[in-house]
Amino acid sequence: MSRVHIIGGGLAGLSAAVELAAQAQVCVYESGPACGGRARSFYDRSLDAIIDNGNHLLLSANSLTFRYLDLIGSRHTLIGPGKPIFPFFDLSKHRGWTLRLSGGRIPFWVLPGGRRVPGMKLRELSALLKIVRSKSDKTVASCLGNGPFSQKLLEPFAVSALNTDIQTGSARLLGNIVQKSLALGGKACIPFFPEIGLSETFVDPAISYLERYHAQIHYGTRVTALHQDKGRITSITTSGGEVAVEEGDHVILAVTAPVAKNLLPDIPAPDEFESIANAHFRLPTEINARGVVQKARFIGLVGGVSEWLFLKGNVLSVTVSAANRYTERDSSEMLATIWSEIRRALDPVLPSPLPVAVPPARLLREKRATFAATPAQDAKRPSATEAQSALGIANLSLAGDWTQTQFPSTIEGAIQSGLVAVSAAGFRSRVSVT
Repeated sequence: MSRVHIIGGGLAGLSAAVELAAQAQVCVYESGPACGGRARSFYDRSLDAIIDNGNHLLLSANSLTFRYLDLIGSRHTLIGPGKPIFPFFDLSKHRGWTLRLSGGRIPFWVLPGGRRVPGMKLRELSALLKIVRSKSDKTVASCLGNGPFSQKLLEPFAVSALNTDIQTGSARLLGNIVQKSLALGGKACIPFFPEIGLSETFVDPAISYLERYHAQIHYGTRVTALHQDKGRITSITTSGGEVAVEEGDHVILAVTAPVAKNLLPDIPAPDEFESIANAHFRLPTEINARGVVQKARFIGLVGGVSEWLFLKGNVLSVTVSAANRYTERDSSEMLATIWSEIRRALDPVLPSPLPVAVPPARLLREKRATFAATPAQDAKRPSATEAQSALGIANLSLAGDWTQTQFPSTIEGAIQSGLVAVSAAGFRSRVSVT
């Protein structure tokens, strides 16, 4: 049986490993103490709670992600409202509203009647059309209008999807997401997120799956060099020693862009990055809200620092995308600001107000969470076969959400890249990826 060496245990590497487990002998080399990369959870002693290093909201349109979860048997660990509903709170106007998408492709939700963005006009939908039709050099800002539809929905959606500000963010990448979700109707936009944590949904079940197929996972093993001879990788230098790559073996490089560039200096790769900040607050008891907020268990926040607020038992988690703009802000100040915004958004739907004082909290800053999703950086993304076609290394393929998936850095993109790398390695992928 052929052996595949997968360097990197993030979701791209795990996606490839799960796909290959029944076809090849899989060896995963993970530099950290656990797999998951930028999509993992851990027990935080200071909060006495499991928290994610970054919150992620999935949509029902993410077919490859759900296929991955079905393979490893963890779809049931997701929660959501079961319908395409998105509660929002406008912090600037102190007003809550709910986006309720139509089930089919015909967008009845844009008609007057309380299902759309308050105050929007039908003519504002032209911004959506501009985004979908955008060329590679267009930014999101160049497509948006000045009305509520752009300001209260498209702009925050763009920032969270791209993790890049609208002035520089790629309209083409955003348009690709729109075509795979909103353009398909509400059935493609049902939101989900892990009930417990990212590791409990995406990582731990994958490890169990791989162990059943006797895959080898080497934790705490950093790859420091790839050695080539006659157009193929012949060995891998790791912190644990030298690993021979035998004839017929393949290597999948599923690491971050900076690490890939260090190992393969001639490979093109994005070199500008954006951070994400995530704030977690632990309360003495579980939060039970009223109405649509309780059903969804999350709120989109507009007009402040916070963007998405997730209700996870007695932990309230907030995501702040494109967080480079807040790099200089003190963590205590950030937590105080975010807590104030949480109180303003949640108090109207709670039986009793949240405490004024900031509860036990933790702010996590992922400095290089994603590549900056700009037109210039998008043009630097390599394909899975770049090492084969450009560098002439026959037994090496690339994976990672920074490779050219046609999407920004997302869980769906990471999982897709793993599948494409499997196909590039000459193995059978059980799904067609376009």
